[in-house]
Order: sequence, then structure tokens, then C-alpha cells
Amino acid sequence: MAIPDWPSAERPRERLAAHGAQALSDAELLALFLRTGVRGKSAVALARDLLAAAGGLAGLFAGLARLGRVPGLGPAKRAQLAAVLEVARRVLAAELRAGAALATPAAVRDYLRMLLGDRPHEVFVCLWLDAQHRVIRCEELFRGTLTQASVYPREVVKAALAANAAAVIFAHNHPSGVAQPSRADELLTRSLKEALALVDVRVLDHFIVAGGTALSFAERGLL
Repeated sequence: MAIPDWPSAERPRERLAAHGAQALSDAELLALFLRTGVRGKSAVALARDLLAAAGGLAGLFAGLARLGRVPGLGPAKRAQLAAVLEVARRVLAAELRAGAALATPAAVRDYLRMLLGDRPHEVFVCLWLDAQHRVIRCEELFRGTLTQASVYPREVVKAALAANAAAVIFAHNHPSGVAQPSRADELLTRSLKEALALVDVRVLDHFIVAGGTALSFAERGLL
């Protein structure tokens, strides 16, 4: 049954108007962006299929570029979802710049998942922070296959001094989809931490982003 044929109290748009966006499920919110379904399937049913295939909203947005052909998700709808993702990225980035990064760890995690989750190659970024742990800027320093040899501590130290940073949060992605740190990741983090300690810049965390997941070194006791 098409959504216009549903009882008005069950239609996503009417429910949003009556109860607010928080009353809607993930599928209903996504359906409002999709607007239409496909033959024999409503926009809500299509949204449920997309979320199931991607593993939820975070997986959908993080892996949008890699999502295979899905009936009903053509170029126009992909462009719409990509635009929504970019708006969300910019909102989260603005929130980070406006406040203390460590006061909103969920915002940092969400921002990094959206920033790095759909990259087809590895990238290494630094969130440079001031003495109050407010974000100065997010800087992409290296890309490609990241190893201790390809991420140069000297270049990271130079970037820290150029940003006049007091602390940093590192992040890189694993396009393989596995968010587990390798031994090389641990050695690299230790090497960077030691190099930055020489110029009084604290390493607060290192995130590995894979799809909809962002693993924290600090939470794992790896710093």
C-alpha cells in the first residue's frame, strides 16, 4: 500500500508534524528524503531495505559510495542522500569548532565516521585542539596505505606547530571495513605520541573508522 493510502495518523510526514521528528523511526525519517518508493514497495519499505543492507543509518551514510545497486535508489536519490550527509558533516564540524571536543565525544565520533567512513582509500587526519580542547581545525595529512613509514612524525610535528595546537585527536580509516587496530597502528600511535611530547602536544585519542564503526584507542587502553 502506498503511503498516501495509509491512515493519516500513520503517515511519516503527518506524524512528524504532530509529534516531532524524534517520534519517527530511522526508516520513516529516511523515507521522507526518499519521497517515493518503487512498484509494490512504499518509501518506508524501501528505506527499511536500505537500512538492512547497510546495517543502519550510520552504515548507510558511511558506506553510501560503496552501496551496491538497490532497486529504487537511483542517481537522484543517491544525490539527495549524499547532500544530507554533507549537511550533517558540516553541522557536526561546526559543533566541534564551537565547543570543547572532549565535552562531546559522541559528536567527535559521529563526525569522524561521516568524514572517513566512505573513503575508498586510507587517509590519516588530525583534529588539532587548543589548550581548552576546542577544535582548531581538522587536517588531512596523509593518504594511501598507511604504515609507520608513510606517516612521518616530523611532518605531524610541523603541522602541530603550524596550528599552534596543544593537543590532537588522530583518526584514520580502514576501507576493508574492519575497525580493529593492527600492530602497525599501535606502533605508529606510540611513535607519534613520543614525537609530539617533545613539543608539548598531547595525543588525546586515535580513532579507526570502518564503515559505521569508530574504534577509540583511548577507550581500549592503547594510548
